[in-house]
Amino acid sequence: MSTRPDYVRPLDIKHGRIDMGHGAGGRAAAQLIDELFARAFHNRFLGQGNDGACLPAPPPGHRLVLATDGHVVSPLFFPGGDVGCLSVHGTVNDVAMCGAVPLYLTASFILEEGFPLADLQRIVASMAAAAREAGVPIVTGDTKVVEQGKGDGVFICTTGLGAVPPGVEVSGANARPGDVLLLSGSIGEHGVAVLSQRESLGFETSITSDTAALHTLVAAMLHSAPGGVRVLRDPTRGGLATTLNEIARQSAVGLHLQEAAIPVLPQVDAACELLGLDPLYVANEGKLVAVVAPEAADAVLAAMQAHPLGRQACRIGMVTDDPQHFVQMDTRFGGRRVVDWLSGEQLPRIC
Repeated sequence: MSTRPDYVRPLDIKHGRIDMGHGAGGRAAAQLIDELFARAFHNRFLGQGNDGACLPAPPPGHRLVLATDGHVVSPLFFPGGDVGCLSVHGTVNDVAMCGAVPLYLTASFILEEGFPLADLQRIVASMAAAAREAGVPIVTGDTKVVEQGKGDGVFICTTGLGAVPPGVEVSGANARPGDVLLLSGSIGEHGVAVLSQRESLGFETSITSDTAALHTLVAAMLHSAPGGVRVLRDPTRGGLATTLNEIARQSAVGLHLQEAAIPVLPQVDAACELLGLDPLYVANEGKLVAVVAPEAADAVLAAMQAHPLGRQACRIGMVTDDPQHFVQMDTRFGGRRVVDWLSGEQLPRIC
């Protein structure tokens, strides 16, 4: 016998809106969970119906990785994606950058009173599709509602659990002088795609976000050269430049880049020039940068280029012995510049 309440009528997805009752823990909240979230995210772990999911232990010798991420992108829908798929991809990628196989996700929703149920259903459907495509189920979650004017539609926090196979040692502290820097593709698409939808900017572009789950690309790279991949990072907020500075500091090394080797789509370059932005600092959501041992570079690059998400993969520089831990770049014009940390918030609410 079902223990769920008998609802008088189904949710009015087309015309309905979130109200404070949807966050009160009563009948309205149960209906929202049953008819929207549970229906979209259904899997055997979520179906346990408890306050948490009881999960099987990882195989012997595996180490657990836990990552969490908040998603407050504005606008909620942008060319190539939305806050729903982004919340899945972002956390799957955080787990994968530790060399782990992503296993499970949790999701917490902060909903604003008055938010249209149709938009929420669209976001939840996108999330569910992204989780299915990645093969990483959403196994438990939570929903809260805040008063109108005290939120911005939807905020989503996702947490990911993964397992690192034996023999994989990936860390931001592992870069060594002589190592090679690899980039999986062109930079800046996500940030420009989001900016193109902001009313205050008023420019148009054909660029779509690169948001994607990168764990299968990571698996191919690790398989191609066991022990050869030292560092993995996805250059999200702050872009490639900030990520490389993080690696340089964590590993206590310098990095030397070749500007001509870093791919930037012409549309992205033009939009950044119009807005006074440097593509090196613009967010990505479907790219990764890797530091690999020099003897493994060819094998890892070939594995990247053979994968759908790494066809544009290329070498962009190398690791140097630099006590100042600078990231430096040879420019297209024959000069050299320091690629410093991002100062301030160049692009707010980008992920």
